[in-house]
Amino acid sequence: MSAAGWDCHAHLFGPYDRFPLAAERSYTPPEAVEAQYLALLARLGLANGVLVHPSAYGDDHSLLLTALANQSALRGVVVVRPGSPLPLGGLHAQGVRGARFSHRSGAGTNFAGSASFDDLRALAPALADAGLHAELWTDTAALPGIAAEIRALPVPVVIDHMGGFDVKAGVADPGFRTLLDLLATGKVWVKLCAYRNLLNAPDWQAGRPFQQAMVRANPERLVWGSDWPHLRVSPAPDAAQLLAMFREWAGSEALAGQVLRTNPQHLYG
Repeated sequence: MSAAGWDCHAHLFGPYDRFPLAAERSYTPPEAVEAQYLALLARLGLANGVLVHPSAYGDDHSLLLTALANQSALRGVVVVRPGSPLPLGGLHAQGVRGARFSHRSGAGTNFAGSASFDDLRALAPALADAGLHAELWTDTAALPGIAAEIRALPVPVVIDHMGGFDVKAGVADPGFRTLLDLLATGKVWVKLCAYRNLLNAPDWQAGRPFQQAMVRANPERLVWGSDWPHLRVSPAPDAAQLLAMFREWAGSEALAGQVLRTNPQHLYG
Protein backbone atom coordinates (compact mmCIF):
# COMPACT_ATOMS: atom_id res chain seq x y z
CA MET A 1 0.00 0.00 0.00
CA SER A 2 1.01 3.62 -0.31
CA ALA A 3 3.03 5.09 2.53
CA ALA A 4 0.60 8.00 2.79
CA GLY A 5 -1.67 6.25 5.28
CA TRP A 6 -2.64 7.47 8.74
CA ASP A 7 -2.74 6.02 12.25
CA CYS A 8 -5.34 8.28 13.86
CA HIS A 9 -5.02 7.38 17.56
CA ALA A 10 -1.83 7.05 19.60
CA HIS A 11 -0.29 8.47 22.78
CA LEU A 12 3.24 9.47 23.80
CA PHE A 13 4.73 9.22 27.29
CA GLY A 14 8.15 10.56 28.21
CA PRO A 15 11.06 10.45 28.38
CA TYR A 16 10.03 11.17 31.95
CA ASP A 17 13.21 13.03 32.82
CA ARG A 18 12.15 15.62 30.23
CA PHE A 19 8.36 15.27 30.22
CA PRO A 20 7.23 14.18 33.71
CA LEU A 21 3.66 13.07 34.33
CA ALA A 22 1.21 15.19 36.32
CA ALA A 23 1.30 14.68 40.07
CA GLU A 24 -2.46 14.10 40.06
CA ARG A 25 -3.20 11.28 37.64
CA SER A 26 -5.21 8.07 37.43
CA TYR A 27 -2.48 5.80 36.01
CA THR A 28 1.29 5.62 35.52
CA PRO A 29 2.23 4.04 32.19
CA PRO A 30 5.66 2.97 30.99
CA GLU A 31 7.46 5.34 28.65
CA ALA A 32 6.36 5.34 25.01
CA VAL A 33 8.50 7.92 23.24
CA GLU A 34 8.44 9.69 19.89
CA ALA A 35 11.18 7.59 18.29
CA GLN A 36 9.35 4.38 19.18
CA TYR A 37 6.15 5.68 17.64
CA LEU A 38 7.87 6.77 14.44
CA ALA A 39 9.40 3.30 14.19
CA LEU A 40 5.94 1.80 14.60
CA LEU A 41 4.53 3.96 11.80
CA ALA A 42 7.36 2.80 9.54
CA ARG A 43 6.70 -0.83 10.43
CA LEU A 44 3.00 -0.37 9.65
CA GLY A 45 3.79 1.26 6.32
CA LEU A 46 2.04 4.46 7.37
CA ALA A 47 3.37 8.01 7.05
CA ASN A 48 1.16 10.06 9.36
CA GLY A 49 -0.01 9.82 12.95
CA VAL A 50 -2.45 11.54 15.30
CA LEU A 51 -1.28 11.97 18.88
CA VAL A 52 -3.96 12.26 21.55
CA HIS A 53 -2.91 14.09 24.72
CA PRO A 54 -3.10 11.65 27.66
CA SER A 55 -4.96 12.65 30.81
CA ALA A 56 -1.91 11.59 32.85
CA TYR A 57 -0.22 14.81 31.67
CA GLY A 58 -3.01 17.03 32.99
CA ASP A 59 -2.77 20.54 31.56
CA ASP A 60 0.86 20.14 30.43
CA HIS A 61 0.83 19.78 26.64
CA SER A 62 4.58 20.31 26.19
CA LEU A 63 5.25 16.74 25.02
CA LEU A 64 2.48 16.81 22.44
CA LEU A 65 3.37 20.25 21.09
CA THR A 66 7.07 19.39 20.97
CA ALA A 67 6.36 16.25 18.94
CA LEU A 68 4.17 18.23 16.53
CA ALA A 69 6.93 20.81 16.11
CA ASN A 70 9.47 18.04 15.47
CA GLN A 71 7.40 16.03 12.99
CA SER A 72 5.34 17.66 10.24
CA ALA A 73 3.65 14.30 9.56
CA LEU A 74 1.99 14.28 12.99
CA ARG A 75 -1.23 15.94 14.14
CA GLY A 76 -2.55 16.40 17.67
CA VAL A 77 -5.64 16.30 19.86
CA VAL A 78 -5.50 18.29 23.10
CA VAL A 79 -7.50 18.08 26.34
CA VAL A 80 -8.94 21.39 27.55
CA ARG A 81 -11.53 22.61 30.00
CA PRO A 82 -12.93 26.10 30.67
CA GLY A 83 -10.08 27.99 32.28
CA SER A 84 -7.36 25.66 30.96
CA PRO A 85 -4.02 27.44 30.46
CA LEU A 86 -3.71 26.30 26.84
CA PRO A 87 -5.17 28.95 24.49
CA LEU A 88 -7.16 27.48 21.61
CA GLY A 89 -6.24 30.24 19.19
CA GLY A 90 -3.17 29.30 17.16
CA LEU A 91 -3.31 25.58 17.93
CA HIS A 92 -4.41 24.69 14.40
CA ALA A 93 -1.24 26.27 13.02
CA GLN A 94 0.79 24.08 15.40
CA GLY A 95 -0.77 20.89 14.04
CA VAL A 96 -3.62 20.46 16.51
CA ARG A 97 -6.92 19.43 14.99
CA GLY A 98 -9.21 18.57 17.92
CA ALA A 99 -9.88 18.50 21.65
CA ARG A 100 -10.87 15.34 23.52
CA PHE A 101 -13.70 14.94 26.02
CA SER A 102 -15.04 11.93 27.95
CA HIS A 103 -18.60 10.82 28.64
CA ARG A 104 -18.73 7.17 29.62
CA SER A 105 -21.25 4.95 31.35
CA GLY A 106 -20.38 2.99 34.45
CA ALA A 107 -17.09 4.78 34.92
CA GLY A 108 -17.99 6.79 38.00
CA THR A 109 -15.83 9.81 37.33
CA ASN A 110 -13.54 10.57 34.41
CA PHE A 111 -9.80 10.09 34.75
CA ALA A 112 -7.94 12.88 36.51
CA GLY A 113 -6.88 15.39 33.88
CA SER A 114 -9.68 14.56 31.43
CA ALA A 115 -12.43 16.85 30.18
CA SER A 116 -16.17 16.16 30.45
CA PHE A 117 -19.14 16.54 28.14
CA ASP A 118 -20.10 19.59 30.21
CA ASP A 119 -16.72 21.04 29.25
CA LEU A 120 -17.50 20.33 25.61
CA ARG A 121 -20.84 22.09 25.92
CA ALA A 122 -19.05 25.17 27.26
CA LEU A 123 -16.16 25.17 24.80
CA ALA A 124 -17.87 24.14 21.55
CA PRO A 125 -18.20 27.71 20.17
CA ALA A 126 -14.53 28.42 20.94
CA LEU A 127 -13.50 25.15 19.29
CA ALA A 128 -15.43 26.15 16.19
CA ASP A 129 -13.74 29.55 16.14
CA ALA A 130 -10.32 27.86 16.43
CA GLY A 131 -11.04 25.44 13.57
CA LEU A 132 -10.92 22.39 15.85
CA HIS A 133 -13.22 19.38 16.10
CA ALA A 134 -14.34 17.60 19.26
CA GLU A 135 -13.18 14.07 20.01
CA LEU A 136 -15.38 12.06 22.35
CA TRP A 137 -14.53 8.96 24.37
CA THR A 138 -17.94 7.46 25.04
CA ASP A 139 -19.84 4.20 24.72
CA THR A 140 -23.09 2.95 23.30
CA ALA A 141 -24.74 2.87 26.73
CA ALA A 142 -24.09 6.58 27.31
CA LEU A 143 -24.46 7.80 23.72
CA PRO A 144 -28.28 7.88 23.38
CA GLY A 145 -28.53 10.40 26.22
CA ILE A 146 -26.34 12.95 24.42
CA ALA A 147 -27.04 12.15 20.75
CA ALA A 148 -29.36 15.11 20.22
CA GLU A 149 -26.79 17.49 21.68
CA ILE A 150 -24.04 16.01 19.50
CA ARG A 151 -26.14 16.70 16.42
CA ALA A 152 -26.57 20.34 17.51
CA LEU A 153 -22.90 21.09 18.29
CA PRO A 154 -21.20 23.65 16.01
CA VAL A 155 -18.21 21.36 15.41
CA PRO A 156 -17.66 17.90 13.93
CA VAL A 157 -17.44 15.13 16.54
CA VAL A 158 -14.97 12.24 16.28
CA ILE A 159 -15.97 9.25 18.43
CA ASP A 160 -13.02 7.07 19.33
CA HIS A 161 -12.70 3.35 20.17
CA MET A 162 -15.60 2.56 17.79
CA GLY A 163 -18.06 4.06 20.24
CA GLY A 164 -17.36 1.48 22.93
CA PHE A 165 -19.83 -0.95 21.37
CA ASP A 166 -21.15 -3.87 23.46
CA VAL A 167 -20.19 -6.99 21.57
CA LYS A 168 -22.63 -9.12 23.60
CA ALA A 169 -25.55 -6.80 22.76
CA GLY A 170 -24.87 -7.14 19.04
CA VAL A 171 -25.36 -4.76 16.14
CA ALA A 172 -29.10 -4.44 16.87
CA ASP A 173 -28.38 -2.83 20.25
CA PRO A 174 -30.23 0.52 20.45
CA GLY A 175 -27.09 2.34 21.57
CA PHE A 176 -25.13 1.01 18.61
CA ARG A 177 -27.98 1.97 16.28
CA THR A 178 -27.74 5.48 17.72
CA LEU A 179 -24.06 5.53 16.81
CA LEU A 180 -24.87 4.40 13.27
CA ASP A 181 -27.55 7.09 12.95
CA LEU A 182 -25.06 9.76 14.02
CA LEU A 183 -22.47 8.41 11.63
CA ALA A 184 -24.95 8.51 8.77
CA THR A 185 -25.52 12.24 9.28
CA GLY A 186 -21.92 13.02 8.30
CA LYS A 187 -21.57 15.17 11.42
CA VAL A 188 -19.90 12.36 13.34
CA TRP A 189 -16.71 10.46 12.54
CA VAL A 190 -15.69 7.15 14.13
CA LYS A 191 -12.21 5.79 14.80
CA LEU A 192 -12.09 2.11 13.87
CA CYS A 193 -10.18 0.56 16.75
CA ALA A 194 -12.09 -2.51 17.86
CA TYR A 195 -9.89 -4.47 20.24
CA ARG A 196 -10.78 -2.74 23.53
CA ASN A 197 -14.41 -3.68 22.95
CA LEU A 198 -13.42 -7.31 22.35
CA LEU A 199 -11.15 -8.07 25.31
CA ASN A 200 -13.77 -10.34 26.88
CA ALA A 201 -14.97 -11.85 23.61
CA PRO A 202 -13.86 -15.43 22.87
CA ASP A 203 -12.89 -14.41 19.34
CA TRP A 204 -12.00 -10.93 18.09
CA GLN A 205 -13.76 -11.77 14.83
CA ALA A 206 -16.92 -10.87 16.75
CA GLY A 207 -16.03 -7.25 15.97
CA ARG A 208 -16.30 -7.73 12.19
CA PRO A 209 -20.08 -7.08 11.91
CA PHE A 210 -19.71 -3.85 13.92
CA GLN A 211 -17.10 -2.47 11.54
CA GLN A 212 -19.10 -3.58 8.52
CA ALA A 213 -22.24 -1.91 9.87
CA MET A 214 -20.30 1.34 10.23
CA VAL A 215 -19.06 1.04 6.67
CA ARG A 216 -22.63 0.65 5.45
CA ALA A 217 -23.70 3.68 7.50
CA ASN A 218 -21.07 6.04 6.10
CA PRO A 219 -17.68 4.92 4.73
CA GLU A 220 -16.61 8.55 4.28
CA ARG A 221 -16.54 9.24 8.03
CA LEU A 222 -14.31 6.39 9.21
CA VAL A 223 -10.63 6.49 10.15
CA TRP A 224 -8.37 3.86 11.72
CA GLY A 225 -6.30 4.08 14.90
CA SER A 226 -3.79 1.74 16.50
CA ASP A 227 -4.35 2.99 20.09
CA TRP A 228 -0.60 2.50 20.68
CA PRO A 229 0.85 1.91 23.29
CA HIS A 230 -2.34 0.05 24.36
CA LEU A 231 -2.61 1.42 27.89
CA ARG A 232 -3.68 -0.94 30.66
CA VAL A 233 -4.09 -3.91 28.32
CA SER A 234 -1.95 -6.96 29.06
CA PRO A 235 -0.70 -8.55 26.99
CA ALA A 236 -0.67 -5.59 24.62
CA PRO A 237 -1.76 -6.39 21.07
CA ASP A 238 0.54 -5.93 18.09
CA ALA A 239 -0.58 -2.87 16.13
CA ALA A 240 0.40 -4.62 12.90
CA GLN A 241 -2.09 -7.38 13.68
CA LEU A 242 -4.77 -4.78 14.48
CA LEU A 243 -4.15 -3.11 11.13
CA ALA A 244 -4.28 -6.45 9.34
CA MET A 245 -7.57 -7.23 11.09
CA PHE A 246 -9.04 -3.92 9.96
CA ARG A 247 -7.93 -4.57 6.37
CA GLU A 248 -9.36 -8.10 6.41
CA TRP A 249 -12.71 -6.81 7.67
CA ALA A 250 -12.66 -3.99 5.09
CA GLY A 251 -12.75 -6.61 2.37
CA SER A 252 -11.26 -4.44 -0.39
CA GLU A 253 -8.20 -2.30 -0.97
CA ALA A 254 -10.44 0.51 -2.18
CA LEU A 255 -12.26 0.73 1.13
CA ALA A 256 -9.09 0.25 3.17
CA GLY A 257 -7.44 3.04 1.22
CA GLN A 258 -10.37 5.35 1.80
CA VAL A 259 -10.22 4.78 5.57
CA LEU A 260 -6.44 4.86 5.85
CA ARG A 261 -5.67 7.69 3.42
CA THR A 262 -8.53 9.71 1.95
CA ASN A 263 -10.72 10.18 5.02
CA PRO A 264 -7.98 11.11 7.53
CA GLN A 265 -6.40 13.49 5.06
CA HIS A 266 -9.72 15.33 4.97
CA LEU A 267 -10.07 15.34 8.77
CA TYR A 268 -6.46 15.95 9.86
CA GLY A 269 -4.51 17.12 6.82
